[in-house]
Amino acid sequence: MHVISSAMKARRALTLFLFVLTGPGLASGQKPEEPPTAEHEQAMRRAQVWFEPAVPIEQARPGDNPPGADSFSPEQEVVCSFRPGYMGGSTPKFDCEMADGDKVKVKYGRDNGEIYAEVAASRLLNTLGFPADRMYVIKRLRCYGCPEDPYKGMQCLNEGGEFDACFGKLDYTAFNDFDFAVIERSVKGKRIETESTSGWTWFELAKIDAAAGGASRAQIDALRLLAIFLGHWDNKNKNQRLLCLSSDVTSGCARPVAMVQDLGATFGPPTRIDLDNWVKTPIWADAAACTISMHDWPRGGAGFPDVAVSEEGRQFLATRLSRLSSEQIRQLFEGARVPGYSHANPLGKDVEQWVHAFEEKVHAIADRRPCPANR
Repeated sequence: MHVISSAMKARRALTLFLFVLTGPGLASGQKPEEPPTAEHEQAMRRAQVWFEPAVPIEQARPGDNPPGADSFSPEQEVVCSFRPGYMGGSTPKFDCEMADGDKVKVKYGRDNGEIYAEVAASRLLNTLGFPADRMYVIKRLRCYGCPEDPYKGMQCLNEGGEFDACFGKLDYTAFNDFDFAVIERSVKGKRIETESTSGWTWFELAKIDAAAGGASRAQIDALRLLAIFLGHWDNKNKNQRLLCLSSDVTSGCARPVAMVQDLGATFGPPTRIDLDNWVKTPIWADAAACTISMHDWPRGGAGFPDVAVSEEGRQFLATRLSRLSSEQIRQLFEGARVPGYSHANPLGKDVEQWVHAFEEKVHAIADRRPCPANR
């Protein structure tokens, strides 16, 4: 059995100490939250993190918008009305209501790296069987009542500003068009949260008990490893969601799911959609021990503990990533419009460079000696 270095042990000890001392909220850069509820603890114990995808991986079309009755076409011009309100996070987005009453979340801005990263990352997770929200690329969004920059006014509201001071009088006879916009649809279900607590921390994956009906160790380790693969560095608890998929939850949640709900900070920590940084970010902190770490990432990886991946977890992810063809990977990045990101360097505008970087990371997981056993 491989012996973990003293530096790695010290790092783990410090991270765990901070987590225990401050709680998951502060450890991930958030305000302190109340202790998890009994419902949260029970759901985490039985949580799933992976389901067999409806479409076999080899047949998936990750470059396309997700299918379904509530889908959107990439050539569609969507018309809706602005619905201002609280909106967390730090990237431009707002809620908008369509004529039939359907309210959707819109993320926008040619310079907003999140709209490229989240489309690619969420489609990859769904292709592999890890639940993620559905992201739709559209041609244009026409928003009636929208100011030119809706998020600026919403930030003003978030900071306690008065509505009239933040937005003035909204004119629903006028509109603004957003050419670089994506629409997000959340996974349907009941969120297991309170007014003061939401999401889950990566530390809590250790609570999942396969014997109680939760995910297997292999599936949990595969999710952890996939977070490293993507460079998912903004891992605060609110960027994960604990969800009940059951339609009737009066007698308890039959199908709790621990999923990642915000994948906008991916592909190149400490930023997003940064090919150079993504290429330079290694999969393994200690390759011989199969240890993964976010210690050198933003916030020191405080929400993500160093962990030794099991051989079963490595194989679980490796076999699924390896089933993707080069053409599917190319479609993934083209469909997310990654080459069109305005801040990408010249290499980052070449989709073939992204395909090559993706495949090199797959090789780092799949084409290596087995991880140490009995851990």
